[in-house]
Amino acid sequence: MNRYWSKQLDRLDPYTPGEQPQDQQYIKLNTNENPYPPSLAVSNVIRDFEIAQLRRYPDPESAELIAALASYHNLDNPQVFVGNGSDEVLAHAFQAFFRQDDPILFPDISYSFYPVYCKLYEIDYRLPALGEDFCINLLDYASTNGGIIIPNPNAPTGIALSIGAIRELLADNPESVVIIDEAYVDYGAETACQLIAEFPNLLVVQTFSKSRSLAGLRLGCAFAQEPLIEALQRVKNSFNSYPINSLTSAIALASIADEDYFQQCRRQVIESREALSTDLRQLGFEVFPSSSNFVFTRHPERNAEMLYRELKAAGILVRYFKKKRIDNCLRITIGTETECEALVNALQSIL
Repeated sequence: MNRYWSKQLDRLDPYTPGEQPQDQQYIKLNTNENPYPPSLAVSNVIRDFEIAQLRRYPDPESAELIAALASYHNLDNPQVFVGNGSDEVLAHAFQAFFRQDDPILFPDISYSFYPVYCKLYEIDYRLPALGEDFCINLLDYASTNGGIIIPNPNAPTGIALSIGAIRELLADNPESVVIIDEAYVDYGAETACQLIAEFPNLLVVQTFSKSRSLAGLRLGCAFAQEPLIEALQRVKNSFNSYPINSLTSAIALASIADEDYFQQCRRQVIESREALSTDLRQLGFEVFPSSSNFVFTRHPERNAEMLYRELKAAGILVRYFKKKRIDNCLRITIGTETECEALVNALQSIL
């Protein structure tokens, strides 16, 4: 511990992102990025952007972007919030809603940033265990709590809850804010945005990083009834009142407007996911049902860490988690057809 650090800082165990090695060119199937580039409309915005705009502060309310998102999701403008990536939006939400007397709940296998936020903000939490099939048991969330957060589809498993299950979860917890983290929703799950009018305790969080091919942009959003959005605005305006820069807003608006390209890329990833799942099963892997842009898999006779290392030696990165219950599983991002083919060929050689 550095003598200038606070005691709380010394106790933090920061989030570790997927590796980004610089020693060579890899086929990157480890960080769930979109294998396809952003819309051509995005390229046009960057090409034509008036650089003189950058001397001015951006709109602190991101009014045009919020209006476009509200229209896209059939919501009202005051039901939309934007931030620098969904991680920042989630951080604001933890600060706004989860500092309660009772512990918050999230699955024991889920996004590993959640416990980091809890330690940062000194939030107590409990981890209901997923079943042996890595599915959520809703009965585990029917107890007294200070809030609930669930990724849907879950990460790193890729398994999604139905809208009916989310409705049940919300109805069983009317006194708690329930956050549905939809980073991967566009690849096979139903968005909970359709439940916002029905449930004042629902907050839906999404990102432009995955299905919009804009991970480098850092833009996230949240949707809820107005009181929850107002709470996020209070936190944001106490932290950073100008979060979305002018170029980011312009790019996001172009991406939202190009619906045809968005749907085309989404379908390509889904088709590749199903094809890769079939290929992996033919190689003897168990592949869990995925509604995301990755697959979660394990081989009954091969050690996952060794497979990860051998794939890396072959120039292919996948994600290995050295964690209890999933330390013999790999998470594999869906790449292009060529990248997926290279992965399957490498696994054939290794096996």
